[in-house]
Amino acid sequence: MRRYWVWSAAVPAALALMTLSLLPTSAALGQEEESSGESLATTPAIQDADWAKPWWMPRHEEKLKEKADAEQVDLVWIGDSITHGWEGGGKAIWEQRYAPRHSLNLGFSGDRTENVLWRLQHGAIDDIAPKAFVIMIGTNNTGHRQDPAEETAEGIKLIVDELRTRYPDAQVLLLAIFPRGETTEDPLRVLNEQINSRIEKLAADDHVHYLNINDKFLNEDGTLPKDIMPDLLHPNEKGYQIWSDAIEETLAGLLD
Repeated sequence: MRRYWVWSAAVPAALALMTLSLLPTSAALGQEEESSGESLATTPAIQDADWAKPWWMPRHEEKLKEKADAEQVDLVWIGDSITHGWEGGGKAIWEQRYAPRHSLNLGFSGDRTENVLWRLQHGAIDDIAPKAFVIMIGTNNTGHRQDPAEETAEGIKLIVDELRTRYPDAQVLLLAIFPRGETTEDPLRVLNEQINSRIEKLAADDHVHYLNINDKFLNEDGTLPKDIMPDLLHPNEKGYQIWSDAIEETLAGLLD
């Protein structure tokens, strides 16, 4: 299979720099949303950033083929670069713990809620019978545009609704957006926490389960250590091990 994009140790830092460079002013954001009359976070859209164009659609097509070629898909992971990184820093853990569980990684670097919605509506989860989904999305809505918490949360709700409509018997493990930034006062971390307080309420039935493991990544004073997330956003191998261990009991129960 041809590879269009290669994960490397440099990618997380590059993505973080790209994200910061794209932050709009609050005034510009207000003008953009006022003129459109719609929330970008809830309107399905392809990823059209220049840096992503060479690989994003080819990766979508690769994932469609991977899904079609699989004998079964029991566990589907949905997210952005942090989930994409199971093919990078988390690869050894993935091969040991998740590949044997017939897992499909639908993490795409740079994705926001609207990009996930587009993928779900364009074949990403068609014609499978998954036992469970793991979702963690939203930090790029925060970092790229500083979307209001309620809009990102609504985008996440639409993703959950899409999964529940398509596969009502599947379990959904909705993870809190991971911490970012060095301290608890970091404005992007604060915005992520505002989103988390809203999406927690989506666990309203016995098929949607909300899990916040963020304290597992943090020091006692709430600071985010760089030996877990070197760029204060993307986990390294140690971070992926923490993530995997923290959700294992819950995930195993959902897959039984």
